[in-house]
Formats: sequence, structure tokens, C-alpha cells
Amino acid sequence: MSRTVFIILFSAFALISACTRVPPPYAGPQVTSIVVQKDARKMFLLNDRNVLKSYDIGLGFAPVGDKKIEGDGKTPEGRYVIDRKNPQSQFHLSLGISYPNAADRAEAAALGKSPGGDIFIHGQSNPPKLFQRDWTAGCIAVTNSEIREIYAMVGLRTPIFIQP
Repeated sequence: MSRTVFIILFSAFALISACTRVPPPYAGPQVTSIVVQKDARKMFLLNDRNVLKSYDIGLGFAPVGDKKIEGDGKTPEGRYVIDRKNPQSQFHLSLGISYPNAADRAEAAALGKSPGGDIFIHGQSNPPKLFQRDWTAGCIAVTNSEIREIYAMVGLRTPIFIQP
């Protein structure tokens, strides 16, 4: 009888743990930067020059070129930082990217437009956009299991370099 109770309690704990959005703390080497290569659809988490993890990614629905204005469907290019974490994201979990910076705002203003904002690294929509590679409004998308790992590994103020 006690073995049955143990199995039931263990199963319940495992199920609750699997459903939790916020992952357990990361105890490995510090992520010192993130590099995104848009053309290769790859993202790398680095500790100095050493690649800790790499991921296949999805981008904005108009993936070629730098983001200029709100609604253009492009993912920005340049140097930014991770400036916030959102455990209640509609896309499972998300890490905010500090877009727009001063140069982005000036570029959009010269066009008489808004640069937009709310650019994130995030998980999948619900339901996931299966068989669609570039589906976001300009964000960087990974799977839900990958964003749990990334969310745990990456700290605030981590630099992110988004390359064409």
C-alpha cells in the first residue's frame, strides 16, 4: 500500500513539475553573450568564446533585412541586451531584447514612423505554428523546451548580437 501511495505522489509531483513555466535555476557556466545569425537561423549562447548551446530559430515573417519600423515583420539587427524576463508570456516564456535603441528610434523618426518594440526571444504560440519557419512579428522563436533552458541560462543585461 505505501508503495502505491509513493508512486501516486511521485507521479503527481512529476506532472506538476513538467507543467511549471519557470525552469529550475541553471548551475553551469555563465552565458556572457548571445549571437544570432539570421541567415543561418541559428542562435548561440556563449561563455566568452565558447559555445555553450546552439538553437535553430524562427524569425519575423519578413526575415531579410533590419527592422526599421513597427509592423514591418523584420527582426532587428545590431547590439542589444536582454532587459527583462516574462514568465507569463503568451508564448510560454520570453526574454526581452532592448530594441529600440537610440539609433533605431532616430532611423524610424526620419521616416516619420514608430520603430515598434516588444522584441523577444520566446517559445511557441498556442497552438504551435507547425511547418512555418518565420512566423513572429519580429521576435526570435524557439521551441517551448528550448525557451525553458534559455530562460534559466540567460541573465538580465546579457549582450545579444543579432547579425544579418
